[in-house]
Amino acid sequence: MTSLDLSVAADVNAATFPPGPSHRVAQADVLRLPFAPRLFDVVFCMSVVQHTPSPEATILALYDRVAPGGWLVIDHYHHVVLTRVKQQVLRLLFLRLAPTTSLRWSRRLVRALLPLHKRLSRHERILARISPVVSNYRSYPALDDRLKDEWAALDTHDALTDRYKRRRSVRSLRRTLESLGAQDIVAWRGGNGVELRARRPGG
Repeated sequence: MTSLDLSVAADVNAATFPPGPSHRVAQADVLRLPFAPRLFDVVFCMSVVQHTPSPEATILALYDRVAPGGWLVIDHYHHVVLTRVKQQVLRLLFLRLAPTTSLRWSRRLVRALLPLHKRLSRHERILARISPVVSNYRSYPALDDRLKDEWAALDTHDALTDRYKRRRSVRSLRRTLESLGAQDIVAWRGGNGVELRARRPGG
């Protein structure tokens, strides 16, 4: 197994799951992968493609590393007409702020609005349309409140400051994979939006 990340998360991964005979860790850009083409039986990439400058180029780079008969598994934000409008407006403002300033304001938003999410957790889907805060009070009821609060702060800051936030329909993602020659494409709504798997012919 090979784990890869562009950020210092690669170091955290190496500390949590130390490299050994069956696991290696690399820090690299997904568009410049330091591996030979068609090397891996399974390429699994979640919560990445939608945050890159060109999702098509990213999917191509990942698919290029899939061995004949192997599988590519990815996810992508789904294209929907109704999005968190207030969150999108705030993103335009937050992206202009210094990172420390945007983090401070993210925490202020969470402190102000998270109590409302707690009280109205049964209506989380409705709140998600009007509130910029990302809450997990209904999604993960087993977590204690401290972790839910921490996740809300981190997820809200991430949602308001990610440089790229692409959205694609199931049909367009399927067409991208078909254009690469992928077979046995399966796509379904789930996770962060759309989850897909596809096989490279051969093997």
